[in-house]
Amino acid sequence: MAPTSKINANGVEIGVIKNDDLGTFLSLTDIARYKNQEDPRIIVTNWMSSYSTADFLAVWEEIHNPNFNRLEFQSVRSERGRFIMTPKQWIDNMQGIGIISKAGKYGGTYAHSDIAFEFASWISPEFKLYIIKDYQRLKKEEAERFSIGWDEKRVLSKINYHIHTDAIQQYLIDDDLSSEKKSYTFASEADMLNVALFGKKAWQWREEHPNEHKRGENIRDYASAEELVILINLESQNAELIKQGLSREERYQRLREMVQQQMRVLLKNHTSDKLKNINPNLLKGGDSSVN
Repeated sequence: MAPTSKINANGVEIGVIKNDDLGTFLSLTDIARYKNQEDPRIIVTNWMSSYSTADFLAVWEEIHNPNFNRLEFQSVRSERGRFIMTPKQWIDNMQGIGIISKAGKYGGTYAHSDIAFEFASWISPEFKLYIIKDYQRLKKEEAERFSIGWDEKRVLSKINYHIHTDAIQQYLIDDDLSSEKKSYTFASEADMLNVALFGKKAWQWREEHPNEHKRGENIRDYASAEELVILINLESQNAELIKQGLSREERYQRLREMVQQQMRVLLKNHTSDKLKNINPNLLKGGDSSVN
């Protein structure tokens, strides 16, 4: 359950995942680290072991979850002694869907944004405001990314892609190459543009975003409109450099310089706050290797 994106709440990174049916979930584990870096799980359990929290979670589940086990909840809540509730108990015994808890490399406890904001209020009202502020920034960027302007540029970049592949086919691929070698050449050139613009290769993005990859999405589907404009320019420029016979390393260096120059122009002209989520290393030079 790798996070699909992150928000930054006053320096604290909080993982975000998307549920196609319920919406956005935030990492309670990351939020809890604001209060206890060493053992965030105990913070989450302490919060859930409050009657007021349990009642809030029950109301949320009744609104969104037709399978919520209300009888089991009432039974547990009315038991004598100290009330203790963990994410796993809530999920297993109450059939809750507002909280997700997984083990493993990307493990942790996530909760629907409604619930996560309630948890953040319990942690710190000030911290909650920072979370809400950057969460709103994330949602705004998502809305802009799927706006008409972004969609048109994505289509244009796909059309422009043929200019790039035709140059590769004509100047970099010999007829005697195997199909595997030809496919590798195409993928390698595409990844050179990915590294120049996004700072990572397609396979690295897929590893970081397995859910999106399963839906058939790729790194370029998550580019901003500004990044797509630069990508279109990169494809055309690389096609010309290939025709001129420049080496792969020479082409990469020129493309990097092109990205940095165009990014500076966009930033200088305050084109959009969407550029805030672009890898800052692109403006500093970053990794010069494409291998």
